[in-house]
Amino acid sequence: MRGALVDPGGELEKLKAAVEKAGVTLEKILLTHGHADHCGQAGMLAAELDIPIEGPHEDDRFWISRLEDDGLRFQMECKTFEPTRWLVDGDTVTVGEQTLEVLHCPGHTPGHVVFFHRDAQFAFVGDVLFQGSIGRTDFPMGNHQDLLDAITQKLWPLGDGVTFVPGHGSTSTFGQERASNPFVGDAVMARG
Repeated sequence: MRGALVDPGGELEKLKAAVEKAGVTLEKILLTHGHADHCGQAGMLAAELDIPIEGPHEDDRFWISRLEDDGLRFQMECKTFEPTRWLVDGDTVTVGEQTLEVLHCPGHTPGHVVFFHRDAQFAFVGDVLFQGSIGRTDFPMGNHQDLLDAITQKLWPLGDGVTFVPGHGSTSTFGQERASNPFVGDAVMARG
């Protein structure tokens, strides 16, 4: 009954209530990337609960450094912070007795990471991939080709049976997205 919150961008009272209802003891915060809606209040929560923050990759330092300005733009309170641990491709993070693999998947942001639990065939993909779509790359430091490469070269090889939770929207599987995603599905990528 130990756990982590992934990408607590806001609504901290709701998140804390859900954790309490589940009876889980929070031991850390995991971050996929530095956008305000995913980490704007992570530093505040970490300080309040005295727990570490792991992630994202240090290439997202740019985004984290501007959280307060971005928060004003989105009308939400955000605070900059320094993660306890920046992550790199090939790292692992633990939550309780579970181990998650870290895959650096740039494109939506340069320091975006994905958390993969190999035994459960389950991934937290942040804003890299969505059911029927992919992450935006029109933000500063976004790169469309890097995003396509991350999905097809790092995520697809993990297997069609992997279920993923995106940063927004419904869960899906890599196999479903390979079959039908209009941006990175196999048929689209074959036309390349």
